[in-house]
Amino acid sequence: MQTNFRIVGLPAAQFTPLFELSDEQLAKRGARRMTVDAKPGFPCRVGLADAEIGETVILLPFTHHEVNSPYRASGPGFVRENAIEADLPANEVPEVVSTRTMSVRAYNKSAMMVDGAVVPGSEIKAHIARLFADADIEYLHLHNAGAGCYSCRVERA
Repeated sequence: MQTNFRIVGLPAAQFTPLFELSDEQLAKRGARRMTVDAKPGFPCRVGLADAEIGETVILLPFTHHEVNSPYRASGPGFVRENAIEADLPANEVPEVVSTRTMSVRAYNKSAMMVDGAVVPGSEIKAHIARLFADADIEYLHLHNAGAGCYSCRVERA
């Protein structure tokens, strides 16, 4: 039996105020405002889509795995100005994932990593199904394998 899944981006509300800050204020937080000059290349963690050339994004450090385990983690990520939160149907893989090589990390209910692999985006759906066949796996994190940046979370639907 296949387990349905949902790919989830980050909530927009926590990033919207950053676009009102000056470049100096952003720099104090370790963040940078940038203008998109290539597509693909600036994957938004909120909308789960690559930003368009000419758009404004903020590259910022973000704690994406805020857990009480050795696997607590943070890293850089892009957020588009006026990003609209992704609301993907069950079992849909966005292009921002399917066109990249992804590092897939599987976690149990104690937030301990129990599996990890590098997978072509074109094979991600089958890989997710294989991982979620294991009842001990609670959720997955996807990272862009090349840069290592957090991309999104995968939950059972």
